[in-house]
Amino acid sequence: MDILILEDEIYLAQKVASRLQEEGHNPTHHATIKEVDKTKKYDAILLSTNIQIGNTQDIIKKYPNTIIILLVSYINDATVTKPLKAGANDYVAKPFSMDELIRKIKHFQEFNTLKEQNEHLTNYMEFLFDNITYEGSLPKELPFLIETNDQKVADKIVFDVAKKLNKEIQFISLAKNPRVDLSVYKNKLIYIYDLHNIKNTAKELLIKSLLDIDVILCSFEDEQNISFEKFIIKNKNTITANDSILTINDYVKMMVLKFQSKYPDTELSKKLGISRKSLWEKRKKFGIEKSKK
Repeated sequence: MDILILEDEIYLAQKVASRLQEEGHNPTHHATIKEVDKTKKYDAILLSTNIQIGNTQDIIKKYPNTIIILLVSYINDATVTKPLKAGANDYVAKPFSMDELIRKIKHFQEFNTLKEQNEHLTNYMEFLFDNITYEGSLPKELPFLIETNDQKVADKIVFDVAKKLNKEIQFISLAKNPRVDLSVYKNKLIYIYDLHNIKNTAKELLIKSLLDIDVILCSFEDEQNISFEKFIIKNKNTITANDSILTINDYVKMMVLKFQSKYPDTELSKKLGISRKSLWEKRKKFGIEKSKK
């Protein structure tokens, strides 16, 4: 990181610069604000609020997207409160530990990286869902169930609700983790996107556990015994949630993997239109181990 040190205590500035170099940063030191080349960009600025020449507020306003950590000799409105309100990120009180200063720099560096990544992901999700629309009013209370044949529409609804509630989404697959403890995600919006993958008895137990949890369920089936409000949306142009045409073998493989934990072999082979022996042979051919119930 390119780090500007604005400090008129020369010994302190040299000590800070030496440690920053050890950490792999590129420090630049100026004893006055007038010396600063304001056309140059910095990743972080260590700004002494006791510096005599120049206005520290001007530096803070000039670099709104830069990490600014105040170096203060004493704490009052002028040295801490007003600079923080103007946009500085944090402060350390002199004499300070170099380890403490380095921790603060790393903290805000990681924070800015995560913030940038989040902005990229948000823009990407908005791009993905830009042309996906649905009609009707969503249920006003959670939990509720989405019955659809189009996974993308369900995903769009969940992201819209999460954005409105300002909540993080926790994706849950019942096929992968049928015994998940949902109580640990009570501060998130839980999205169970494959309700159709579990048996009716398991569904009944699940539904009873969701009464006080913010959750949205999605199913590709017509769920009859669900007490929650439903939002039904069927896309006439969608046959499955998969966008590509599968070969017969790929289709059988997908169905076996998806539903073998829900149906016994007799029923699964019947639904696939093949014999139990043929189902066994295809498991062997595809290398699919029979799921343990």
